[in-house]
Amino acid sequence: MSPHFSVTSTFPGSAGAAFHIKRLAAALLVACSGAALAAPATPAPPQSPDQPRTAADTAALPQPSSSAQKLYSSAKADLLQVRSLLKSGRTQSSVGSGFLIGNSNLVVTNYHVVSEFALEPDTYTGEWVDTGGQRGNVELMAVDVLHDLAVVRVNRNGTGVFNMPERLAHLSQGQYLYSLGNPLDLGFAISEGAYNGVINRSFYDQLMFTGPINSGMSGGPSVTVNGDIAGVNVSKRLDGELVSFLVPARYAQELLKSVTPNSTPPKNFTDVVAQQLLAHQKAMVDQLLAAPLTMKAMGPYKVPVRESEQMRCWGKSNVKADKPFTVDITSCAMESAIFVSGTLQTGAIGIRHQFMRSTGLDPVRFAQLSSASFKNEGFGSHKDSRLTGPQCTEQFVRAQGPNSVPLRAVLCVRAYRKFQGLYDFALLTASTDEGLMNLQSRLDARGVSYENGMRTARAFLEALSRGTAP
Repeated sequence: MSPHFSVTSTFPGSAGAAFHIKRLAAALLVACSGAALAAPATPAPPQSPDQPRTAADTAALPQPSSSAQKLYSSAKADLLQVRSLLKSGRTQSSVGSGFLIGNSNLVVTNYHVVSEFALEPDTYTGEWVDTGGQRGNVELMAVDVLHDLAVVRVNRNGTGVFNMPERLAHLSQGQYLYSLGNPLDLGFAISEGAYNGVINRSFYDQLMFTGPINSGMSGGPSVTVNGDIAGVNVSKRLDGELVSFLVPARYAQELLKSVTPNSTPPKNFTDVVAQQLLAHQKAMVDQLLAAPLTMKAMGPYKVPVRESEQMRCWGKSNVKADKPFTVDITSCAMESAIFVSGTLQTGAIGIRHQFMRSTGLDPVRFAQLSSASFKNEGFGSHKDSRLTGPQCTEQFVRAQGPNSVPLRAVLCVRAYRKFQGLYDFALLTASTDEGLMNLQSRLDARGVSYENGMRTARAFLEALSRGTAP
């Protein structure tokens, strides 16, 4: 599936609201004697297996083993393709997979497979097609945007192949799993691979599946040789060989508990997604600030970072003999973000520090260089349909403390138009205490509440200092 979204405005983006944001941003700078930043680029998340096809995707699938053939034969009746259709003309917009649970009319799939008609029900609708060519409409019943899961209701029942028992199968590293779905919209298929443990780099657990999950297989089941559900196909890495990911079955089990075949679905899934994103950002910021930020030395400065399973830091330098200046960069970013739509991923933190020093420039030319670097930072467009334009405030500030650094600081805040209560914060700072060296730091907090955005910016601002890091 190749999910795409257009986002309409529900956030009051009036001049009054913009002034309110700017006034609160300015208050943070005064209270903290600090400023705001712009977000560093985050590493590309694992690729959804429902993106446009590539030459590698179209390679022939390996011939399935006898075990795989038996599994597919017994399971194919309960496999479905889940399609997102443009209501006008009912033309296909994206495709994924799903599977019927037990003898019910409930189907488990990925959230990103249904995201178009979840958030834009006036524009998109859903359809199912089974291995026999039968088809019908789907009704969205529940979503779990944090784990990329959804439950839909269809007008046919399963044969009992895929059950979600209270006690799920125990998995051992190296055991074979079998993923089913409709790759590349070519027809239903099964692929073999090995379970290789739980991936902790995502904020929420995923299973590593060393096997092919091709475009269109998102939302299909991955099962053991006995047919027990291990997980739900969700994504793959494009920069590796057969590195794919599954949503653990326990998350699908939990979502199914909130739905019955006769349940009434929520009227507005945008509100449901917003509440789940608000829950995520609270957990994310609480974890980020649960302990003091780690301090790293860059020249005479100490800079804050956070290194964990979910957040990795990388460094690089432009050191060359013929350069009149050198630049060292430390960038920290979360390993994953929350997929909301084809144009929006959020719920992530990014930190970047750039230490620049002159090796042959006079103070005036170095000041011009560092100032140009500061001005080149971007904070987003006023034409963005997903968020309001950035409301920024700039001051020269200095935090309290004997080792504090005088800073030029900019704090920018943008509100989500469709998901009320969520904001993107960008804090950019530049040191002003040295003529031939400069520290520029940036914090990006995407998809956070106003309170947590201010809280994160304040902690970052107050941590910048001079001295030798331990």
